[in-house]
Amino acid sequence: MCFKRVFSFLLTFVIMLSGVTFSAAALSTEEITAPSAILMEPNSKKVLFEHNSHEQRPCASITKVMTMLLVMEAIDSGKISYDDTVTASAKAASMGGSDIWLEEGEQMSVDDMIKATVVASANDAAVALAEHICGSEEGFVNKMNEKAAELGMNDTVFKNCNGLDEEGHVTSAYDVAIMSSELIKHEKIFDYTSIWMDNLRGGKTQIVNTNKLLKTYNGITGLKTGTTDDAGCCMSATASRDGLSLVAVVLGCNTGTERFRDAAAILDYGFANYQYKLLSSPDELGTEIEVTGGMEKNVEIECNVDSGFVLPKGSASKIECSVSLPEAVEAPVKSGDKVGSVTYSVDGEELASFDITAKTETQQINFGSVLSLLYNALIAL
Repeated sequence: MCFKRVFSFLLTFVIMLSGVTFSAAALSTEEITAPSAILMEPNSKKVLFEHNSHEQRPCASITKVMTMLLVMEAIDSGKISYDDTVTASAKAASMGGSDIWLEEGEQMSVDDMIKATVVASANDAAVALAEHICGSEEGFVNKMNEKAAELGMNDTVFKNCNGLDEEGHVTSAYDVAIMSSELIKHEKIFDYTSIWMDNLRGGKTQIVNTNKLLKTYNGITGLKTGTTDDAGCCMSATASRDGLSLVAVVLGCNTGTERFRDAAAILDYGFANYQYKLLSSPDELGTEIEVTGGMEKNVEIECNVDSGFVLPKGSASKIECSVSLPEAVEAPVKSGDKVGSVTYSVDGEELASFDITAKTETQQINFGSVLSLLYNALIAL
């Protein structure tokens, strides 16, 4: 008979702030001008601040965050490569707004098209990439909406791949934060979002990043701006300091200055009040568990802890780790079988739970297995 043992222990992290203690005071919505905004920690998707975050609004060129996500996924899957040649169609060349003035039939590499889309927010380059991947912008937009549904972006409907004003083309600050968090999992994107100034066409076309925070904000890593008559001035800003990554989204600002000021203020609030801590597997877990009725007396166990969490700064934070593991398990045991769990919580709120699994395996003892064991022993003599 198996007797379950449950033990718990406390891991206490003391946050040293170089003599400066910040209070986790709330960020007032009166301090920002954006009618819709959010601050999210991208790994856990935890919302640290929000204001009308699910209000459906146009988002202009922030649409290109989803476009770039699908481009990066296409590259990772081998469907396209950075060296591929993209040929601009008549439709791509006809785009208005911000562009790099592609001509019908003009060719550029995928790498340069990404650079144009991310740095210069080129609408024509975005369409050219979409057509290169799916054959048509319409087909690509279908993929955008499928991906949005997959990510749980319930406030979003895409009608195009570049964010030009179009009836029914809407999203929300929350959904923008979700797709931004997904895009930055592809760290290669930072090679483009960190560019301040570059050129295309062998130096004939100069491009300058539309993200002015690259020059003014400590830790900024991206991500995308957008401006149209319907959307106003919008931004998804990503930044990282001391292991903490944040995504701040502002939609509908009246001016570019307000957009950058709001995004910076929201990021400042996050960095001043929160920190990110990686979880680790408890040492007390041990390396094996007893097996009853098995060919082996024990099997090895493991717990792959692959997550982290956000904690308020300025005070000692107590993390409770509860390990649930039986004294023994019954054979047969296969590699990967769940034998227990490790649960982390703070102030009674569960942060994450991970399975404890068998790393090795053993068969159940039966008459045939005993005969086989005896036979192998005789042969060895």
